Amino acid sequence: MSTSQPTGPKRALLTEDGRLTRGRLAGKSMNRAIWVLAWPVITESYLNSLVGLTDTMLASQLSEAATDAIGVASYFVWFIGLITMALSTGATALVSRSVGKHRIATANAAVGQTYVLAILSGVIVGVIMAGAAPFISALVQLEGEAKEAFVGYLRIVAIGVPMSSVLFSGIACLRGAGDSLRPLWAMAACNVVNIAVSFVLVGVPLRTSELVEGETVTRTILPAVIDNGFGIYGIAIGTLSAHTVGAVIITVMLLIGRGGVTLKRRRMLPHLVTIRRLVRLGFPNFLESLGMWLGNFVIVMLVGWLTVAARANPGQTSGEGLFGAHIWAIRIEAFSFLPGFAMGMAAATLAGQYLGAGSPKLARAAILRCTAIGAGVMFFMGVSFVTVPEEIIGLFTAQESHLRLVPPLLIACGFVQVPFGIALVIRAALRGAGDVTVVMWITWIATYVLRIPLAFVISGVDVYALDGQTMLFENPSPFDWGLTGLWIGLSIELALRAFLFAGRFLHGGWARVRV
Repeated sequence: MSTSQPTGPKRALLTEDGRLTRGRLAGKSMNRAIWVLAWPVITESYLNSLVGLTDTMLASQLSEAATDAIGVASYFVWFIGLITMALSTGATALVSRSVGKHRIATANAAVGQTYVLAILSGVIVGVIMAGAAPFISALVQLEGEAKEAFVGYLRIVAIGVPMSSVLFSGIACLRGAGDSLRPLWAMAACNVVNIAVSFVLVGVPLRTSELVEGETVTRTILPAVIDNGFGIYGIAIGTLSAHTVGAVIITVMLLIGRGGVTLKRRRMLPHLVTIRRLVRLGFPNFLESLGMWLGNFVIVMLVGWLTVAARANPGQTSGEGLFGAHIWAIRIEAFSFLPGFAMGMAAATLAGQYLGAGSPKLARAAILRCTAIGAGVMFFMGVSFVTVPEEIIGLFTAQESHLRLVPPLLIACGFVQVPFGIALVIRAALRGAGDVTVVMWITWIATYVLRIPLAFVISGVDVYALDGQTMLFENPSPFDWGLTGLWIGLSIELALRAFLFAGRFLHGGWARVRV
């Protein structure tokens, strides 16, 4: 071979102008690759958020208690996904590195082993959640109608955990290979099924509302399809149906193998080397996600204690509606952070593939571009939260308590959307690079050293026993700002978290991690 011919792994894996030479992103410029990866993810994410928004909106048409129940349940649906998130992180990192190195057989092995682990873990987590539902409801101070609705909803959703594990793990494999389009089609079908089945079975109309001189004025958008429906259980059946449909679609896509990786039966036989690599990458992410989830569960308990205090104080309005207001603010804020999430997914895939191709410089440049785009879009969303919060919440609920309580929460989080975006993108990018252990520690420190103490102090919440009556600890904080204070504390933590992740990115150790 002539010495003038370009040889060596770097030349084979990247073109002279830095374009990848293999996989779904082959031949694309960095900007084009970001666009190809991000627009399906952001579209899919908004569709997913629309499902959560619709579920909460339907619950709001039922009652404050139903909204409280689905608000608390959403945290445990998140817990159900912890194993899946861990597997997804390992799968994305391993598949993206393998594709970047032109090792497709290794990528396919990762797909097969991810599927097996997803099914097994899904069955285990589903059984645990179904059995623990009554205890959880007592732990967060749910009572009466809200408690009954919560337990029934969570048990129905738990049946579908193996399907949801397969669905989201399969999506992670395709994204790691650089294919964001097929996951979009799968989730679009999944979300259509979810919204349609939930709306038909819940048996309530869709309405919007606003406060006019202290009075709630409502308008009906769509009438109920059936009278005397299944209520909140209809919403749960919609989720179960959707995840089943989505799991089937994503599995067929991987069996066909047009997304850059293929699900092969022989690759589903136990392969200890691949399993160890997935666990090594995914377990720190599981610990990170578990730590973050436990921290946010403490936040749910704080909201529960605020509810107990409101019930016990005759000079205040009823505590019903606090959980609903909390989840409504989260659902609405999701429309802001989804662009950051999409850019994070793009950054994770590109960081993994560029590092696999031997170019930390390009990986760093891709992360910076994705961060700038994500934070920029989130800035404009934050402006709307600060300027028109009443109009936003009025689009979705007919409950007076939500119209009153949610606007201050949106204003609080609106001011920190830029640092939130920075943290979101860099965190996902570091995961995609395989820097999962450091990401875990940053998340734990931010959650337990900053997030919980700030929320506790600024809200001024007191601590109560499980009986919902006995006060265990009276908060000595000079603040007594309730749910709004809690959200101010959460917002301050998000801003500080951005500095921690930005510091790790500038340090550069993530580019030297072996996967």
